[in-house]
Amino acid sequence: MHIHILGICGTFMGGLAALAREAGHRVTGCDAGVYPPMSDQLRALGIDLIEGFGSDQLALKPDVFVVGNVVSRARLADGSPKFPLMEAILDAGARYTSGPQWLAENVLFQRHALAVAGTHGKTTTTAMLAWILESAGRQPGFLIGGVPLNFGVSARLGGGAAFVIEADEYDTAFFDKRSKFVHYRPRTAVLNNLEFDHADIFDDLAAIERQFHHLVRTVPSSGRVVVNGLEESLSRVLHAGCWSEVRSFGAADSDFSAQGDPQDFAVLQRGQPSGRVRWDLSGLHNQRNALAAIAAAEHLGVGVAQAAEALATFQNVKRRMEVRARVVLPSAPQGAPVTVYDDFAHHPTAIRTTLDGLRRSVGTAGRIVAVFEPRSNTMKLGAMKAQLPWSLESADKAFCHSGGLGWDAQAALAEMGARATVCDTLEALAQQVAAQSLPGDHIVCMSNGGFGGIHARLITLLGAGPAA
Repeated sequence: MHIHILGICGTFMGGLAALAREAGHRVTGCDAGVYPPMSDQLRALGIDLIEGFGSDQLALKPDVFVVGNVVSRARLADGSPKFPLMEAILDAGARYTSGPQWLAENVLFQRHALAVAGTHGKTTTTAMLAWILESAGRQPGFLIGGVPLNFGVSARLGGGAAFVIEADEYDTAFFDKRSKFVHYRPRTAVLNNLEFDHADIFDDLAAIERQFHHLVRTVPSSGRVVVNGLEESLSRVLHAGCWSEVRSFGAADSDFSAQGDPQDFAVLQRGQPSGRVRWDLSGLHNQRNALAAIAAAEHLGVGVAQAAEALATFQNVKRRMEVRARVVLPSAPQGAPVTVYDDFAHHPTAIRTTLDGLRRSVGTAGRIVAVFEPRSNTMKLGAMKAQLPWSLESADKAFCHSGGLGWDAQAALAEMGARATVCDTLEALAQQVAAQSLPGDHIVCMSNGGFGGIHARLITLLGAGPAA
């Protein structure tokens, strides 16, 4: 079968492309805006990429077009379609489907799907769960919204019955406004956390809770729902009805809880020590992610001690506090190096938990410098701008890229005073960060996009010194 994927460079659609290629299908695709790591992965798989959404791609005559949710019926200022290929598909009556629907029918059918949902931590928790099952010899398939370092790819079919999937609540396609995860029909569902996000498609938190309950409705009675015991929103979701076994994590009285530092903690199962996790990951959020993954793996018969031991070798995911470089400043050759990180955090809560985790890890050894761009649809709308100072409390300095925003970032960060700097171009942002850097700084670049390659630019500027 030949499938042509519209929006192939998104993390989900790129993973789907990898699965389809592994299954023996001929895969081609198109997109606008290509950046690593997904573009690198697709090219390594030998998948042909076409830039843009030109209607001439209809001539490829695939068996089916798989349409990503980046595609819409939007029109440009001159009245022409933003996605000419989609208009051509509709006019021709060609066969098309959504990514989640294709995945459900061609990959997840008759597999034991383990779906990891939540506002935050989906990618990391999915990667943890896949690694636990891999370490237990289960040979799981997976589709993860990032590249887990233990595997080196974001998706694979796997040889076992289990398939671990990151379950996104974002809408499926312009012709299917249900959340993606409604298609997956999991036997094990992880509800990691839930708060308001995606202001471009959800009116309020209640609307997202409704979608989460749709997911709960699809879990069979022999299945398991793993739920964060600290989240009132998830309590409301389950109160609306649950027909499966429930296991909680996170709270002191949960089925699965932790005791100790986030980098060295005992895992308690119903209050009894059952395993111990020792690893390099920082932050309470990662501790809770681990508990969620352990609880889900236990549903497949993987013991807590075995799961905890597997996590000791878990290497995290690309762009999750990934160290890009440690640079010794030419102006202070004997000083501690500046560490540059790449992180996916973009929601205020994710920004805060990322920076809080780093602060716990490094203590007073160096300043924390947050460099971020409000790039997600929710952040671009300004729906959460008031939370930004709160999210940046652990940062000694914060640098915001304000280009393309329809709201005043300077005003939103005003209460931070001299700790915050706003720049409307990436070049100015990189120059400001480099100029104000000190030995021992921890510079965390946060974006859910490529951030214009600012990491490499910063590393160059830091190494070149003031003359740059």
